[in-house]
Amino acid sequence: MKQFKYNGSWPVAPTPFTDSGNVDLDGMKRVIDCMIDQGVDGICILANFSEQFSLSDDERSTITKFCMKHVSGRVPVIVTISHFSTEIAVSRTKNALSLGAEMVMMMPPYHGTLLHASYNQIYQQFDRVGNIGIPIMLQDAPISGIDLSVEIIVKMIKEIEQLKCVKIESQKADTKIKKIIKIAQKSIDGPFGGKEGIDLINELDAGASGCMSSSLLPELIRPAIISYLNGKLDSSSKCNIE
Repeated sequence: MKQFKYNGSWPVAPTPFTDSGNVDLDGMKRVIDCMIDQGVDGICILANFSEQFSLSDDERSTITKFCMKHVSGRVPVIVTISHFSTEIAVSRTKNALSLGAEMVMMMPPYHGTLLHASYNQIYQQFDRVGNIGIPIMLQDAPISGIDLSVEIIVKMIKEIEQLKCVKIESQKADTKIKKIIKIAQKSIDGPFGGKEGIDLINELDAGASGCMSSSLLPELIRPAIISYLNGKLDSSSKCNIE
């Protein structure tokens, strides 16, 4: 099994709200501590499972600062910076870097179900964000409505220095992960799966080094990943989900 820089369980932290609809920072503190207590390898904030589309810019800024301060280096943090506007994505990335984030995660730029960026525009946005100097995880998710080919993903991995990781959540993710690893080879530092770990074993079989699920079961997902990567997962536990 090839060893990658980034591996294990890096779940998405949910954003708690009070009954009045405000961000619950005390609840956020408990979320972070609970995830760290469960032995996660890293945490992602402000992702789709974090209700990112329900947050104002001020709330995003508050959450980012609060989480980075409260985590205080106990585990690395990935900050999601996806936005249709390249300037906003760049601004979010600079903020994440200044606060000590390990990495940023971004989907291809899109707006609604019909307004999608071209492959060239996607490349340009990732390239601009890459110039800021923080590692990037590309999130290939159905919610964007964009079908990223293996070829464009590998092209960006090889040509954009900071694009180090991928999180593949599209259909037949295991097949896509296997092809990306085969072509990208040493250019990739972390091929991840998602989708709540439903296809975890298939994705690990394909060469994935980790999983970014929600925060629901990290204490169960991480041991399975680490056991697999160490060659200790019993083959009888493997299953195929069609």
